[in-house]
Amino acid sequence: MSLTVGLIGLGAMGSGMAASLRRAALGALHVFDVRADVAAAFAREGGHAAATLAELGAACDVVVSVVVNAAQTQAVLDEVAPAMRPGSVFVMCSTVDPNVSIGFEARLAERDLLYVDAPISGGAAKAASGEMTMMTAATPAAYAKADPVLDAMAAKVYRLGDKAGAGSKVKVINQLLAGVHIAAAAEAMALGLREGVDPAALYDVITHSAGNSWMFENRMAHVLAADYTPLSAVDIFVKDLGLVLDMARASKFPLPLSSTAHQMFMQASTAGFAKEDDSAVIKIFPGIELPTPKDAA
Repeated sequence: MSLTVGLIGLGAMGSGMAASLRRAALGALHVFDVRADVAAAFAREGGHAAATLAELGAACDVVVSVVVNAAQTQAVLDEVAPAMRPGSVFVMCSTVDPNVSIGFEARLAERDLLYVDAPISGGAAKAASGEMTMMTAATPAAYAKADPVLDAMAAKVYRLGDKAGAGSKVKVINQLLAGVHIAAAAEAMALGLREGVDPAALYDVITHSAGNSWMFENRMAHVLAADYTPLSAVDIFVKDLGLVLDMARASKFPLPLSSTAHQMFMQASTAGFAKEDDSAVIKIFPGIELPTPKDAA
């Protein structure tokens, strides 16, 4: 069955997801980004750059939204939902409060539109190769229409429930671990620098030892390269760990490690590193000399 698919948001993740959809050739592909030149550049390799969100919504059977947060998702829905045909599907890939996702589903149902709660994980490289992870929850009817689209973008599509909220809850828990692991990785590397350990040697040892984590291996490579280009910015974890703490606070559940990591990212943001890569949380530690681009060369 041919599907017309639209993707909104051609950032680090969205551009890779759109490329995966183009490779899958499910049907016509429409893209939209607030940077019209970015959408036009993507469409030159195949696909259609929509001039407006309403134009994209009216054309598509399945709309995939890959924007930063709940506020941006709501802004997208305000424009795209009124144009979508009844029975079409909106796939929400942002990390949001689970209750917000539940609200999105309810509001779309009033328009006879289907909804997939589908936050994502895996990073830009896996998004580009179609190998990322999606944590989803949706009605059987929404899955029936959206499944080919989800499978085209992700190597693992977890079905976590038959209504919105479950996917977002699991993503929030994933972000708890991701944020704590980045903060711990930065603390470990900072201690090594303080103690005069060669950072490249430390990185090699840890990545071949029991103390390793995916986040240490990935993010401390950025530190060694002195490259703080934001694939995922410090302020993303200010937001996401804030969602972690909000979810736990609602049930009076203590999260001491998450609270500390959140404060570390808050400190990094306030110190001027908000838009840098989240590995820049290492810059909050005093009395250390970080690798420089010259060192990386």
